[in-house]
Amino acid sequence: MTKDIAKGLQALWGSTTTLSTTTKALGFVQDSKAILCQERHLVMASSQITLGRFVASERRRPNHIHVLLVTTGSVASIKAPLIIRELLKYENVQVEIVSTKAALTFFKKEDIEQLGLHTWTDDDEWDPSYKIGDPILHIELRRWADIVLVAPCSANTLAKIAQGVCDNVVTSLMRALSPSTPTYIFPAMNTLMYEHPLTAEHLRIVKDVIKYNVVGPIGKALACGDIGIGAMSEWHDIVQIAVDKFDLKLRPGLEGGQA
Repeated sequence: MTKDIAKGLQALWGSTTTLSTTTKALGFVQDSKAILCQERHLVMASSQITLGRFVASERRRPNHIHVLLVTTGSVASIKAPLIIRELLKYENVQVEIVSTKAALTFFKKEDIEQLGLHTWTDDDEWDPSYKIGDPILHIELRRWADIVLVAPCSANTLAKIAQGVCDNVVTSLMRALSPSTPTYIFPAMNTLMYEHPLTAEHLRIVKDVIKYNVVGPIGKALACGDIGIGAMSEWHDIVQIAVDKFDLKLRPGLEGGQA
């Protein structure tokens, strides 16, 4: 069956798509016979295998929900593979992930590649081969997204968003977002950082001026050893926001629950 899927991918993206590439992209479903029986869904879930310049009009699929996950420099970025894996359990869902350099301290690009996705970073934004007229990554990601989940949003990135700073692909994307794109911020930081008066002001600007939705943080034992408020909302609750907003349905044969 995997060979049949590889042939389908070759038809879509050319002969460079190999069986080993396909198998790697399907790694997160190898234990699920229900998904393996749904070739058409697997092809859709693996649509980001072929890289190159990101062009929204080429990446968007009709009748699909396009979820853009943004990760920043908080330890909660370690949950990114879990969020993506769970989102891909739903029908007609496409996912992209864009990350700051600091976010990559907490997860490996290879973990995302195993799910069939590429992690977009400053290296892609500032490609030395760029020429005038080429697609601009943060603009194309903005055009692609139906919903944006900034999970986690570090204190640093929160401050930059509130002040309009555009010093990396993530902050440039956030500044370029259309007001009509549903955007959710999931703060994650140390308790004292969260309780700092500047954080309160930044959250006020993000909510009242920019009109983003802010969810959390929650109280728990933090990675630094402190106990208090500041942790990112639970990853499955983040997924549920997209599920509820777009009334997403699980792929046939799959049950709900955490990956």
